[in-house]
Amino acid sequence: MAQAPILPVGQIESSKMPESTLPDFDKLWNYSDPAGTEAQFRAVFDDVQGNADDGYLAELETQIARTLGLQQKFDEAHAQLDKTALRPAAGMGRAKVRYLLERGRVFNSSKKKDVAGPLFIEAWNVGQNIGEDGLAVDAAHMMAIVESGESSLQWNSAALKLAESSEQPAARKWRKSLLNNIGWTYFSAGNYPQALTHFERCGDCSIEMGDTESERIANWSIAKTLRLLGRVDEALAIQKQIETILPELGGFNCEELGECYLALGSESEAARYFGVAYDLLSQDIWLSRDEPMRLERMRQLSGR
Repeated sequence: MAQAPILPVGQIESSKMPESTLPDFDKLWNYSDPAGTEAQFRAVFDDVQGNADDGYLAELETQIARTLGLQQKFDEAHAQLDKTALRPAAGMGRAKVRYLLERGRVFNSSKKKDVAGPLFIEAWNVGQNIGEDGLAVDAAHMMAIVESGESSLQWNSAALKLAESSEQPAARKWRKSLLNNIGWTYFSAGNYPQALTHFERCGDCSIEMGDTESERIANWSIAKTLRLLGRVDEALAIQKQIETILPELGGFNCEELGECYLALGSESEAARYFGVAYDLLSQDIWLSRDEPMRLERMRQLSGR
């Protein structure tokens, strides 16, 4: 099985522009459009490569690799990271942590968790050692994805503890995501009351941070959990509200509306929503790969 290249280590002297004067490429991320984000990152790279230092370029290259991984172009992502690994800066500081994170993410996304895990653990350790709390939290959150059950909860709890104790905005912004992930770990284990508690905390955190999109996603999660707790009328009311104010949640919202109407015995209304959900979600490359039976259930319940 392929292993990540050993990073070079060395001292770097640079007379290039300081990073504070260069574009903040992290702000260009659109996770819903990895191909478009890739194009923007490559344009930034072309614009700055004569002026940026090696560390900045190495970090930017890791994010280009991440866009490729999100497009399931795993070989291309690894090839990009192979080039990044040749840069001296890739073996030091923030660039090293980001290299480890993105190499691990590509392995994880291509279902090679056994290779991904050690990379995330190293990123967690290095990130803490150099005081990059946000990257360290990211690494712990990825370990929680690699692991399952109690081990997943332990990693997410460690990440949440660092995010809550850190004064760095890059770490503190992770709180809502971690609460969401802990909620889904409990949900997957069938512990719906604990899942509900964490989704509600996620919603409160999203409100505190002024993140309306995360708040609505938390509400969707709360409603799904309420449905499975037998509180279907409450769940339906929340999902209908989401449908009104955030139609771009689209397929997932329609899937849950279908489930609510099915539970309430409104089969024709359920079929209508399952049909819309299937049309939208069957276009999702990750859902098609990882949850084909879920998609097939939507199709069947739509009456097609």
